[in-house]
Amino acid sequence: MTRGGRALGVLGGTFDPIHVGHLVAAVNVRHALRLDLVLLVVANRPWQKEGERVVTPAEDRLAVVRAAVGDVAGVEASDLEVVRSGISYTADTLAALHAEAPDDDLVLVIGADVAAALHTWERLDEVRARCRLAVVNRPGAPPPQVPVGWRAEVVEIPALEVSSTDLRARVADGRPLDYLVPAAAVREMRRRGLYAPERMDERLPAGPEA
Repeated sequence: MTRGGRALGVLGGTFDPIHVGHLVAAVNVRHALRLDLVLLVVANRPWQKEGERVVTPAEDRLAVVRAAVGDVAGVEASDLEVVRSGISYTADTLAALHAEAPDDDLVLVIGADVAAALHTWERLDEVRARCRLAVVNRPGAPPPQVPVGWRAEVVEIPALEVSSTDLRARVADGRPLDYLVPAAAVREMRRRGLYAPERMDERLPAGPEA
């Protein structure tokens, strides 16, 4: 229940690139939990991927997410972590959203795999105190393993096997992205030359934590 504010979904990610699976999760959670809005929060420097691979510059990823959600009701792109700069931590993002609108009911949208790995997160007690969870799960999948002490609801969404890793490879190989990425997002990716072979070496490596 809200306390006079909005019921606000927070779906964070690298979105490198965004795809239809992200949007399916956002719109289904919004419907199931009657949220006023779902924010797709684009990570500036995702700590989970530090040192693992190069990450497309945040400004490019944000522009593609904005294009993808342009006509999706109740879903917006958020530049909160990009503007804040540095490494992106959910605890900081939830604190900033709470400071901006203390009466909003914050609902953190995560996958079942993320729910099982919550114990690895930074400042976990702060995250747990600031929000409740919406854990998305696929039909027929085992029940998510949500740690004790969390306020959580499970939302079943359609099973779509789409991965950003495969999408980057598709662009590099010249294969189609039709129906995997919103058309407006594909146009923005092409306009910026993202994920094409000649751009792969230009992407910024995820740097070490300061």
